[in-house]
Amino acid sequence: MTDSVDLYNFSPLVHLLIVGALIAAVPLSWVWLRARGGGSHKRLALLATMTLFLTFDLVLFGAFTRLTDSGLGCPDWPGCYGFASPIGASNHIDVAQTAMPTGPVTTGKAWIEMVHRYLASGIGALIVVSTVLAWTGRRRQQQAGMVRTALSPWWATFTLAWVCLQGAFGALTVTMKLFPAIVSLHLLGGMVLLALLQIQHVAYTDSSNSQKPPLSSTTLRWVVAICALLWLQIALGAWVSTNYAVLACQDFPKCQGQWWPPMDFAGGFEVWRALGVSSDGSAIAFSALTAIHYVHRLTAYVLLLAMVWLGWNLRTVPAWRATGNVVWCVSAWQLVTGLSNVVLGWPLVAAVAHTGGAAAMVIVFTGLLTRVVFDKRARAVEDQTVTPAVSKVAATSSQRSVA
Repeated sequence: MTDSVDLYNFSPLVHLLIVGALIAAVPLSWVWLRARGGGSHKRLALLATMTLFLTFDLVLFGAFTRLTDSGLGCPDWPGCYGFASPIGASNHIDVAQTAMPTGPVTTGKAWIEMVHRYLASGIGALIVVSTVLAWTGRRRQQQAGMVRTALSPWWATFTLAWVCLQGAFGALTVTMKLFPAIVSLHLLGGMVLLALLQIQHVAYTDSSNSQKPPLSSTTLRWVVAICALLWLQIALGAWVSTNYAVLACQDFPKCQGQWWPPMDFAGGFEVWRALGVSSDGSAIAFSALTAIHYVHRLTAYVLLLAMVWLGWNLRTVPAWRATGNVVWCVSAWQLVTGLSNVVLGWPLVAAVAHTGGAAAMVIVFTGLLTRVVFDKRARAVEDQTVTPAVSKVAATSSQRSVA
């Protein structure tokens, strides 16, 4: 019943933008009230924190949308059957629901999908305001001859460009009928957006904090390696979810009662294909789904061990002990929620919580690396400031000695 629907219908776009602006007005009002008399830097700091928090919530709601099979609740984009809400599209939805009562288009699924779009447009509005504030703040600093802030406004600009790209992938998710590669890229794009916002959050809120002792070169290399492994694991997790491969293994630690079950790696990791089928149009083999699941599980073992080691290593340094505890906590969270998905048959709460854990890990490790970089820059600036002063004092002392 959805084949005759125009996949792109921009007639409700203005209404959707208005809804997004109204949603953004609530956190913006809070930011402006809290930052009264604090200047543009305080507003940017509060806005970065609020946008990061709401984007984390949006990632969770995006997982909820996907896991409730609501991604096609409205078969067109950006509205719903050309309307700004399911209310206007109720007749179309009723017809589709009557034809397929358990199909992709129902009233409940349409509302879930549209609420996700409303929230995404609100986040986009907040990022637009952040970008404007970042550039106006930089202009005022230049006019006043002040020292520039630690973060260039180009970060906010790139974040704005990224959220537009993320919106394009959201549109393709619908119009390409949950094409696994597109849905996976959409999920990864949400995680990248979280990382970009966390960098800005740290820059605006931690710039005046006291520096922590630098990490050893070995520990820092571990952090970088774990970050790379984390992004690989998130990509694998997205591939598991978008191919519905979670239930390919419903026991632990074995899979299908075996340590090495039959697996079709070529079929499982054939990237450019429609949902549930191979490139030749045949149904995807169960052994391919098993390969998708098991590779994600094996990588999780490596990542978990590496994070346990890193948490222990960080806890040996008093200034980094809290960070080590956080690393352990998110590791335990992912272990528990991942196991729950397997042994409990992929319950919705556990699945959403597992996505939330991955998002939390992105925030934690991005924040850790950002703080290390900023602390290194701060020490370099201090060295440049202190060295000339020390030289001047030494020269003065030498002159007095000669006299």
